[in-house]
Amino acid sequence: MTRYTYIDSPLGPMLLMSDGSHVTGLHFQSDRYMPSVGTDWIRDDRHALVTEAATQIARYFAGELTRFDLPIAPSGTAFQQLVWTALRDIPHGTTESYGQLARRIGQPTASRAVGAANSRNPISIIVPCHRVIGADGSLTGYAGGMHRKQALLALERCGTGQLF
Repeated sequence: MTRYTYIDSPLGPMLLMSDGSHVTGLHFQSDRYMPSVGTDWIRDDRHALVTEAATQIARYFAGELTRFDLPIAPSGTAFQQLVWTALRDIPHGTTESYGQLARRIGQPTASRAVGAANSRNPISIIVPCHRVIGADGSLTGYAGGMHRKQALLALERCGTGQLF
């Protein structure tokens, strides 16, 4: 059963999803891969995990949290899982290219596949796909919108909780 709530963020409303034991999704409302709320989903704004996740996200945006401590269970292929696990090892305030990430997971020729897996990350921010950039240092696609990717990277660089 999917539990969900909407949380406010400085970058717009977000849909937070949980299976009751793990966070399974976090999407900006305009995220191109945000799922539609299912008819069998239960809105639960007070579930302990949902509340804790919302608190940690608020602390992240306030510049008080640099690493999330939440049980997560993103749904995806084995390769996507490998990429999403590796994303969590990119330190707060830093970036890594798709090629660097591909080499780090032992698949040096898979930078495009890494990019595809990165774009399908269902748990944004907590699994920091926004920290992946082009080989030349340029910002590349972000399912939540490039303006949000820029803002998240700026927030992490300054560490003050100030988005701009």
